[in-house]
Amino acid sequence: MTGRVGTRSAGIPRARSEAGEKPPEALERDAQRASVRTALDHLTGRRPDGEEERRAPRGGLLSFTGPAGSGKTTLLAEVRRLAADGRECTTLWARGGENEQSSAFHVLRQLFQPLMASYSEADRRAVLGDWYGIVGPVLGLCPAAEAAAPDPQGVRDGLDWVVTNVAVSRGALVLVLDDAHWADAESLTWLASFTARIEELPVLAIVAYRPDEVPDIPRAFGEMLSRRVRPMELPPLSAAAVTDLVARELGTDVEEKFGAEVWKITGGNPFETVGLSAAIRERGITPTGDNATQLHGVAGAMSGVGVLDRLDRLGSSVTRLAWAVAVLGTEASAGLAACVAGLGPAEAGQALDELRAAHIVRGEETLEFDHPLIATAVYGAIPAAVRVALHGKTAWELIESGKGSAAAARHLLETHPEEDDWVAGHLQEAAREYLRTGAPDAARRCLDRALREPPPPEMKASVLYELGSPALLRDPVVAINHLRAALDEPSLDPEMRVGAVIRLARSLAHFDQVPEAAKVLAEEARATTDPRVKLRMHTEHFLRAVFTTKEDDGPARSRLLAQLAQRLTGRDLTERYALGLRAWDAVVRGEPAAVALEHAERALGSGLSWTDEHWGYEIPALLALTFMYCDRPDRAEELFAEGIAEFEGKAWRGAHLSFGYTLLAYFRFRCGRLTDAEDFARAGLRAADPVGPRTPAQWYALGTLIEILLARGQVEAAQELAARYEFAAPFPTAVTIPNAQAVVGELLLAQGDHEGAARELEAVGESLDARGMLNPAWCPWQLHLALTHRSTDTARARELANEAVSRAERFGTDSAMGQALYVAARVHAEPERTELLQRAVGHLEKSPSTYELACALVDLGAALRRTGRLTQAAENLYRGLEVATTCGADAVMAKARTELAEAGLRPRRL
Repeated sequence: MTGRVGTRSAGIPRARSEAGEKPPEALERDAQRASVRTALDHLTGRRPDGEEERRAPRGGLLSFTGPAGSGKTTLLAEVRRLAADGRECTTLWARGGENEQSSAFHVLRQLFQPLMASYSEADRRAVLGDWYGIVGPVLGLCPAAEAAAPDPQGVRDGLDWVVTNVAVSRGALVLVLDDAHWADAESLTWLASFTARIEELPVLAIVAYRPDEVPDIPRAFGEMLSRRVRPMELPPLSAAAVTDLVARELGTDVEEKFGAEVWKITGGNPFETVGLSAAIRERGITPTGDNATQLHGVAGAMSGVGVLDRLDRLGSSVTRLAWAVAVLGTEASAGLAACVAGLGPAEAGQALDELRAAHIVRGEETLEFDHPLIATAVYGAIPAAVRVALHGKTAWELIESGKGSAAAARHLLETHPEEDDWVAGHLQEAAREYLRTGAPDAARRCLDRALREPPPPEMKASVLYELGSPALLRDPVVAINHLRAALDEPSLDPEMRVGAVIRLARSLAHFDQVPEAAKVLAEEARATTDPRVKLRMHTEHFLRAVFTTKEDDGPARSRLLAQLAQRLTGRDLTERYALGLRAWDAVVRGEPAAVALEHAERALGSGLSWTDEHWGYEIPALLALTFMYCDRPDRAEELFAEGIAEFEGKAWRGAHLSFGYTLLAYFRFRCGRLTDAEDFARAGLRAADPVGPRTPAQWYALGTLIEILLARGQVEAAQELAARYEFAAPFPTAVTIPNAQAVVGELLLAQGDHEGAARELEAVGESLDARGMLNPAWCPWQLHLALTHRSTDTARARELANEAVSRAERFGTDSAMGQALYVAARVHAEPERTELLQRAVGHLEKSPSTYELACALVDLGAALRRTGRLTQAAENLYRGLEVATTCGADAVMAKARTELAEAGLRPRRL
């Protein structure tokens, strides 16, 4: 006997549920709902057993996966209801759009714009805090400033801060993202980085996606899904559940045989089951076992074909409006859709009523399709030529309504190149908008498309120039080609030409083509008749040479720079930057520090920006280092602090902020503040990690941190760090501070591998001496090399140390002299050792090098103890212990205590 099944209390919501009706729960999704409830309980601190005691809130990440139509959207609707059901969570919702992946931050704006709209302007500024100028443009709250573009990492950091602030101030926050496989790359990359620490915050992120689309998702998001959570799959419904669902949709009992046939046809897919049920209802088929054979004749209705058939029957006006909604995506306001469709208000209103009645479109002011599969089917059915025209009209309407070029860009990208100046111009402007909001990939897409239009000659030159922007530098070869093409354009603006030559040289240097970069700059210097441009080219050439180990004739370059600097007055930025290079060159060559300081002060003038988009941060950083090496710690720290503040204020995170933190760490290390130095160096390394492995930023941070760890006596920690990051050959062609190969030699020396250390340090010395870089304060390779020979070749050790002392005397700073004399003492015997240590202490006491002072005091105390001068020994050992304690130099402290014990003295209570 054929049984009949009534509707259950749990089922997929009807496509035509009445307004205000509570959506029923999804069928056979109990495990998924339980996971959501548990996660929400953790988020809000609820105890599942109903006890009054609350736990500390804990965030997390849940992901649901399944093929199209498996019920992900229905489940996420339940998530939103559960979050609001007595839990008082703030829930933010967004959906990826199949045709909106090229719109940077599209999903983020969906998530946060409704929330931000609930605040007053004053409250919005309070919520966004200092990040208002960075995050506001990303979320569409304000225009981006006409300033240097923030980098993507800075934007992500700002978004992290804002979301954290909202979660802390408003309580539990739930982020729901449907169709994550269609979300834009910028939004997904932020979500992937944010969820790395989401458990520390009262934030729950829940995403749903189609597994077959994962390869198209940004790598960071794919790694997040595989690493942090195990996606919960939504399997097909059973035959019984399909029968229940058909019964709910038809509002009547359904015989099991009929339901089983529906299940066979749909494969248990909820969406297809609902679609087939709609066709059954329209055709008036009674759901009995005898009528099961009729289902195959209407099976097409469950797919997009059925939707399109219904749409055809509704007439051309309704179809045009549906096409407009499909093209607009989430931008589909009723008024804009009517304009794009070319319908008057009355005709559009009637068409919209029919689309709603047919369960194809829903919404009042903002329109959306009842299901993403319907949107896909309708968009795919638009004739190609019509679709292109609709995108073009949409772009025009968006720009005319004041939405801006970036809002129109995704539609312009869908049009065909037709040598249209209007299209190319708005794509170029969209690229500039994207750059100012920290979305370089989106900017690159717009410029590439503008170039294919193609634009008129004068615009083409600027588009090529902008494609060579440092902010867009992903592939140096591509940038080089674009910049060479720009320079070939006769209509290139003269000022832009200077910028293009400089960008080309920097790209070539980035691609390790330093000789070619020098050639480009030299040719432009010879070709120009403008003396200011000529100086600019020479200055850029000198700057490239500073940061590369591949230089043919360093001494000749230094002589030319010195001659040039004599004629400069510092009247403009070009001259001041050239003077800054001269100051730094004097430091590394080991000229008297007074010479370096004189040029540094003239270069600084009233101040230099660390974020000047035409010059960059290199010269201000070199000037700060110049003051550091010349024993002017006050000026150095002031400049480093200014640089970091500028980087943070403009959201230049990534490599820029990493360099800022690292250089500040190196400064504090040289001033003996080892604990602070380690903290800043680790911050620099954290900022460098997202930039990529073995990049200059990472080399700087690692070299600095390893030196700090060695100074603190943590040799094993330094070795583990070097091994983890593969801090070893091949060494970078870019100059690093401290010198990476010298740091490896120092590490090997600390480990007792004197032969390996000598090999690395000899190579460093050979390279630097050939380039005329003779200052032991800048790179003390001679001092460390002397220590490698201390026990095997005393004469060689003393020769190296004495030469380093001679070079330090020429430079003339107390820190350089004290450090050189201290190492010289370590390779000499008595009585020279004690005399050299006393001289070293005398210089170091007048320098900012307190760590080296601690080392020299303790060694001097030890030397005095061994010669029986216990009173003098005790005085130096106690002072050395105090200074070492202040520095955080654990190994020196231990050595001081040992020496005091050997002398029969107790360490003073500090």
